[in-house]
Amino acid sequence: MVSAADRAKSPTKTSVWLENKAERGRRPGAGQPDGLDRDKIIDATVRLLDAEGAAKFSMRKLAAELNVTAMSLYWYVDTKDDLLELALDSVFGTFTLPEVGTGGAADWRDQLRALASGYRALLVRHPWVSALIGTFLNIGPHSMAFSHAVQKVIRDTGLPPDGQMGGLAAVFQFVYGFGTIEGHFVQRCASAGLSQDEYFRQAMGTISEQPEFKKDFEHATELMEARGGETVEEMRERDFAFALDLLVAGIEAMVERSART
Repeated sequence: MVSAADRAKSPTKTSVWLENKAERGRRPGAGQPDGLDRDKIIDATVRLLDAEGAAKFSMRKLAAELNVTAMSLYWYVDTKDDLLELALDSVFGTFTLPEVGTGGAADWRDQLRALASGYRALLVRHPWVSALIGTFLNIGPHSMAFSHAVQKVIRDTGLPPDGQMGGLAAVFQFVYGFGTIEGHFVQRCASAGLSQDEYFRQAMGTISEQPEFKKDFEHATELMEARGGETVEEMRERDFAFALDLLVAGIEAMVERSART
């Protein structure tokens, strides 16, 4: 069994996807609870993480959710971290990847937008994911399928090899930040028992009542009005679409520049 201390000492060598650990518990054995399997455990883990976040997640709470003993879970995983890795990869399998690398250069823009939109939706739907992406190696099959699709699309843009990782970072680190902030905002609104629009109006109203902030937010208010959109979600969609258009245009410009040199 790999302990949390062992993982901390050697984070690059400890992963549920290494040393065949991902296959553990696939077949029932003596002493294992009836009706319990790894897929059910992972599904319940995702539900708990969605409801409470990673900080409040525990094997004891998971066992209560499944109506089993906490020790019975260790037939299927060595540690809680292994289970979090499995849950992380499972949610990467919940959106359909576009067919990439088959439509020629004219299709990479739509494919890039589809991948970016799917990644954003994942981060918003599961706010706990953003922290775990940087915590684990994230080398499960679904995560790697997403990574390969992204790399293929970036190659299809026509960017030179020395610029492809930069192009990938520009798009998907933007999406990571956008989706993470959006997911936390949605979560905060839900915790407050308010819609996004209600929360936004209350927050902006509170700020505008403070003399030290009122002047600073006048320009921000003008920008938001110019952006348009009747709801927070509409405004956010406009921002995301426009930002992606800027990134696509930037990639096109860099491709043209590299062709001239």
